[in-house]
Amino acid sequence: MQRTSRRWLSELPLAQMDAAEISGKWGRMFEFRSYRRIRYPKHDICAGPFLDAKGRVRQYDLILANQVWEHLDRPFMATCNVMDMLRPGGFFWLAVPFFIPYHGDPVDCSRWTARGLKNLLVEAGFAPEHIRAEQWGNRHAAARNLEEDWPPKYDPDRDDLTNDLDFPICSWALARKVEVGV
Repeated sequence: MQRTSRRWLSELPLAQMDAAEISGKWGRMFEFRSYRRIRYPKHDICAGPFLDAKGRVRQYDLILANQVWEHLDRPFMATCNVMDMLRPGGFFWLAVPFFIPYHGDPVDCSRWTARGLKNLLVEAGFAPEHIRAEQWGNRHAAARNLEEDWPPKYDPDRDDLTNDLDFPICSWALARKVEVGV
């Protein structure tokens, strides 16, 4: 996920982009024109888009959400709110777990495959042809996720990183907001 997502994002003009990240700190590794971290649940993205001091919707070129959508009570509404926060041509990158243990922080509500993420994004208004979605996992990694000490520490000598599309552990997507007919 990390490698593919970094490659996808490196194809974008990041130095010219205003970015926001909903929870997490994954986006801090990139060089953006500006970067803002929006903390969930302090700001509930399900309840509405992030607003500026004058009550206007803040708009960004890129919004990142790493391992937070599974914690949202209303992920469809949150995705619609992200759409409102994107400038035309802006991007939304999100990553979510599929096969990992329950982890309520504060709650744990949803899981998606790559196809499920794409469906969520389409329903929220992103055009299917402007969505990239992938998933990664395998039975070995899934078994490691069942260990008592979780999350398991990666061991390069014994952990198989071969992707088995029939056994996803995590999924991620990058969607672009385009005007209808563009």
